[in-house]
Amino acid sequence: MRIRPLAVDALIAAAPTTVAVLVAQEATAEGWPALDAAGYALLGAVNLPLIARNRAPVAVFLAAVLMWTGYITAGYWPVVNSYGPMLAFYTVTSLRTARVSAGCAVLLAAVWIYAGVLAPRASMPSVVGQAVGFPLILWWFGTLARRSAELTRRLRREQAERARRAVMEERGRIARELHDVVAHHMSVISVQAGLGRFVFDSDPPTARTALGTIADTSAEALEELRRMLQVLRQEEGDGAPPGPMPGLARLGELVERVRAGGLSVELRVEGTSRPLAPGVELCAYRVVQEALTNVIKHAGRARTTVELRYGRHEVMVSVIDDGEEVIQDRLPTGPGHGLIGMRERAKLYGGTVRVGPRSEGGFAVRLTLPTSPQAVRHRDDAQGDDAPG
Repeated sequence: MRIRPLAVDALIAAAPTTVAVLVAQEATAEGWPALDAAGYALLGAVNLPLIARNRAPVAVFLAAVLMWTGYITAGYWPVVNSYGPMLAFYTVTSLRTARVSAGCAVLLAAVWIYAGVLAPRASMPSVVGQAVGFPLILWWFGTLARRSAELTRRLRREQAERARRAVMEERGRIARELHDVVAHHMSVISVQAGLGRFVFDSDPPTARTALGTIADTSAEALEELRRMLQVLRQEEGDGAPPGPMPGLARLGELVERVRAGGLSVELRVEGTSRPLAPGVELCAYRVVQEALTNVIKHAGRARTTVELRYGRHEVMVSVIDDGEEVIQDRLPTGPGHGLIGMRERAKLYGGTVRVGPRSEGGFAVRLTLPTSPQAVRHRDDAQGDDAPG
């Protein structure tokens, strides 16, 4: 259950009010008149505004000091109602500039000395020492609190900026890889177009087959271009490394390399293997690669299983290990690229990725990707319709 800030302020305001009521019981023993109805009313007038101290610290401080001055002038024991103004002053120093808090400190000290002047048996050196010492201590702690809050806000802004840059860098890297996928499609289209033109008169069936391949490949290329434009946010500085993009057919090679490095890993394939869009295969391959890297970093010699399952309209890959390390080390606590890359890739292809500990122990990364371009398009359109205009 989350406690509302107003409720917290009300509880804090109740603390000096309660202390004031308890201290007031000792007034007669100290030679001061006991609080009557007017005294309790002034006591409430000093402390109740503290509920709004974080919203209007200077106004609350001025109201508390004004009511406290009236309380002192009425002849009541000043100590009883001193806690509210001091709390209000601390709030001013923790939320406002040093210049504002200095002015409030002078006012608090002046009222304190005024109370000493009216007190029949007060020692003025002691009163002046208290009038200077208490505001100085409160100003010190309030200033520390204000600087700590400013530092926290600055750190949060810097973390948010680092996370934003990490997302942009990851999107740029994905866009570079998609660029190579599109280039592959265009190469296929170019070859098939040349073949179709060459056999257009002599071998019409082959020409029709080439045209069909061009139609299918161009549709996939348009999908990849749409995705690339969706993630591309800034001009690319360098190209992607040359060579064919990895896919699901190379998962075995990936598992063998990891196994050669000392990790006990097994690959399981369920369903009928079939060729998928290169971008979908690249997405699945990269997620498995990142998940295995995560196991090597955090789970040591844990037994790991890579599961690849072909569904009718989707493909699912899971990386499951039985590591017994501290799970908190595996969960994202900063702007790391690994989880960001998984999420960005899954979102780009209309899929989902789940990362977290298993109830029976260990850790799991599960990715589900739709394999039908129509399904992805319909999901993207639905998300666009739900987006605010």
